[in-house]
Amino acid sequence: MNKPWQDDRVRRGMDAMWALRRKCLAAGDKHIGWKIAFGPRTVQEKLGIAAPLVGFLTESRLLRSGETANLAGWGKPIAEPEIAVYMARDLGAGADAATATAAIGKMGPSFELIDSPAPPTDPEAVLKGNIGHRHVVVGPTGMASFEQMMGRLFRGETEAAFTKDVIALPGDPRTLIAHVADYLAAFGETLRAGDLVICGSVVAAVPVEAGDETMRFVLDPIGDVSVRYSR
Repeated sequence: MNKPWQDDRVRRGMDAMWALRRKCLAAGDKHIGWKIAFGPRTVQEKLGIAAPLVGFLTESRLLRSGETANLAGWGKPIAEPEIAVYMARDLGAGADAATATAAIGKMGPSFELIDSPAPPTDPEAVLKGNIGHRHVVVGPTGMASFEQMMGRLFRGETEAAFTKDVIALPGDPRTLIAHVADYLAAFGETLRAGDLVICGSVVAAVPVEAGDETMRFVLDPIGDVSVRYSR
């Protein structure tokens, strides 16, 4: 992967994002991990980048499976069913896929809820707002081969999306985790044991419509995660 942190737009955006993160932590919020954004090549091309960007996750934005996200005031809520990876050990810069794989502990289904009123076109602008992040919703954890996983997204009781290849769209989490370690190291941060990393939507991101009350993401063979919506 190329190095997005060498892009001046990314560096300016990250300066603003780090300032936002420092403000959150100073107010009493707690660090829980990181998010990977813009894994698909087509999206990267629109932004003029050649590798994913990285945002931050904090405890105040964490929801457990079955909890409710209040969408009041959001411009365009979007749900992304993702694989959540939980780090078992620290991972520094320069790790190969095998080292990154060994650093991964458990994994499980998750949703990221973002607010994206307009399609992203400028990496500096999206980074300033932590890439639209509003909530991460987490479910059960377990161990499984990424190649054996399948994903199903349900809107209410209706299956809205299905994939037999959960790494085709976002990329291989083992490679992505190594990228996150490199990315953070470029800004003086470290990917640490206990960090949660959400790895990008396994199907096309789903706009949350006015009639949507619940969504559920089943990550076979590990389990499922659900989120309710209120307005």
